Amino acid sequence: MLSEAEQALLSLLRSNARASTAELARRLGVSRTTVQSRIERLEQRGIISGYGVKLSADYEQGLVKAHVLLTVTPKLADKVVRALQALPPVRTLHSVSGNFDMIVIVDAPSIRDLDALLDQIGAMDGVERTSSSIILSTRIDR
Repeated sequence: MLSEAEQALLSLLRSNARASTAELARRLGVSRTTVQSRIERLEQRGIISGYGVKLSADYEQGLVKAHVLLTVTPKLADKVVRALQALPPVRTLHSVSGNFDMIVIVDAPSIRDLDALLDQIGAMDGVERTSSSIILSTRIDR
């Protein structure tokens, strides 16, 4: 369980993982040493496992993004996961409950590229059925 202070620190880091300890300390109202020790503890506990790149809104706006719902053959699920991992346009893969087994978040530079990607995913060994929805806008992205 995270303390409120740790949650506040994580919220700031989600917004800007490159923020300096001085900036984080100022925004949290604590010392830089306190911020650094909290970050180190979160890393040691495995809560923070790494830092990534957040793409600019301008770049993201040029991409066509979609949710792809998959029904897969249970015995071939691992094979499907490995095949999806090999595709650079696959941003996220979730296992889910319900009528579908997985939700894949993908992006492509154009509708034509997205169409080809959807065909490629649908043709994978182990994929029984797909249903896709193009993401029109993202209202919240933390």
